[in-house]
Amino acid sequence: MVNLLVWLIAGAIVGWGAGLVLRDRNGLVVNVIVGVVGAMIGGFLLGGATINENVFSLNSMVISLVGAIILLGIVHLVRRGRLA
Repeated sequence: MVNLLVWLIAGAIVGWGAGLVLRDRNGLVVNVIVGVVGAMIGGFLLGGATINENVFSLNSMVISLVGAIILLGIVHLVRRGRLA
């Protein structure tokens, strides 16, 4: 139970950080989703440990943040109709 709570909090922080970088204002639930899915993307692209693997270090947070920024960037492009 504690691991789940820490994972959700870390996902929210990563999603919030990505929103700050891209000036996107989302709610808590969206931030958690962006953080967790972004962590999967970052782990896949960069090949490092992420918050999804219960590794809570600075390196895993940065990899997760990069993935979340990539995810939000793609969402922004699709919303604007530049990529469809």
